[in-house]
Amino acid sequence: MYAVIRAGGKQYRVAPGDVIRVEKLATGTDGQVDFPEVLAVSGSEGQIGKPQSEARVVGEVMEEGRSPKILVFHYKRKKQYKKLRGHRQSFTAVRITEIAFDGQSFRAPELAKKQPKPKKAAAPDEHESEVQTGEAHAKKSHAKKKAAPKKAAAKKAAPRKK
Repeated sequence: MYAVIRAGGKQYRVAPGDVIRVEKLATGTDGQVDFPEVLAVSGSEGQIGKPQSEARVVGEVMEEGRSPKILVFHYKRKKQYKKLRGHRQSFTAVRITEIAFDGQSFRAPELAKKQPKPKKAAAPDEHESEVQTGEAHAKKSHAKKKAAPKKAAAKKAAPRKK
């Protein structure tokens, strides 16, 4: 099951669960994006056609960002003309959640919500840590690194008499 949609002047072949990067979109309510221009739909293997009735492709915004920088360099030889510009294109990553047409609806499986990492316990005060880890501190003080022995300076040769 897939659909061909148009977004940002480009065409994309999408299936439920796919993540696509499209030109920067104005996000709708609660991160839902609707793609109204559905060009073709395939309901089963080997069949493709224009949707007879209203087709709908819905996605959710995963992230927004900017692509890596590309350099745009204009140069005309023998004319002392050169111009260098950089460009970073903005994008919106969208995960396709549902494709619906002709009374059929195909949904992507739900993603498991990421569990926030548990925060580390705050470090106890210095005084309390000395009391609790006094033994460990004593062991560390005895295990100081020894300095490397110094190398003897090379003797300079005496100047020759002429």
